[in-house]
Amino acid sequence: MEGDTQLPGRRILSIDGGGILGAFPAAFLAALEQHLAKPIGSYFDLIAGTSTGGIIAIGLAMGLSAAELLSLYERRGPEIFGQGRGPILNFISGAVRLGRWIVANKHDSSALQCVLEDVLGEKRIGDAKTRLLIPAWNPVVRSVYIYKTAHHPRLKHDYKALAVDAALATAAAPTYFRQHVTRHAVGLTDGGTWANNPIALAVVEAIALLGWPRDSLHVLSLGCLEETYTIRKWAGLSTLGQKVINLFMDGQSHGALGIAKLLTGDGHERTAIYRVNQTVPQSTYRMDDPTVIQDLKGLGYTLARSRQPELEPVFFRTPAKPFVPFYTLEENSSVAEKETASA
Repeated sequence: MEGDTQLPGRRILSIDGGGILGAFPAAFLAALEQHLAKPIGSYFDLIAGTSTGGIIAIGLAMGLSAAELLSLYERRGPEIFGQGRGPILNFISGAVRLGRWIVANKHDSSALQCVLEDVLGEKRIGDAKTRLLIPAWNPVVRSVYIYKTAHHPRLKHDYKALAVDAALATAAAPTYFRQHVTRHAVGLTDGGTWANNPIALAVVEAIALLGWPRDSLHVLSLGCLEETYTIRKWAGLSTLGQKVINLFMDGQSHGALGIAKLLTGDGHERTAIYRVNQTVPQSTYRMDDPTVIQDLKGLGYTLARSRQPELEPVFFRTPAKPFVPFYTLEENSSVAEKETASA
């Protein structure tokens, strides 16, 4: 069971949010996976992901290969963002979305839901083969909402939740998709509003809840590209524009990385965090533009080629030890059957 501080080194995978830009970390993982005997998710003890990174994290934890998830971006990405219907129809629907974006969410959430239901079906968080950490945000009570597997005795609820609910919640980016309402009528929005880079959450979870020694942790942290931009000292609303989003996202991401480095001793006592990202010119890749998927795939494969020699001995020599949760769906089902039989 969990909490054994004598366990060997632990490997954590953390994936940022970024909409269709998730094709970049998916491609990076798929390229590394080509050299592995098993799906890449099985080589990690804990996987954390926000928004598009949360969808990848859930898929990997359910046993899907990174290649399958990359294919999902390639095949269904245009569908999710209202593209793939020809140049004329794409132009018209794009203009309609821009007009609607002024007063409502830009994209229809039902397309994303349809894709996720096709992939995840009725699977629950408790079906995960790897520990999961998926952040969302409850705007009604202004509180964090983190989906977790039953990797601690206190975690008695989320393992019963539908994986689709967790995926839709963490990916419900404000103004892009509508708030996701779970089957329990809880309205949730994108975890990227507070934890677009979930690395700090993952490291805190590993040390504080799982009891893993901080000097046993190795973290592979994948970004969804980082834009270069400048902000003038006198910038106002009209000159800052979309850079406001970059400003807050970058601040959160670098702050999370700093916390994770302090907790693991990275950079001073040892090398614990392996960050993979790519800096690109501003506005080159938009988070809802599926026409850039092949470019993102190329970037992912290129970086994997250069980073593979460094990462393989740390993360990919052998699969992680099997995850044994404290509560299982089978046990929950058995209790329900007994209660029904005695009624």
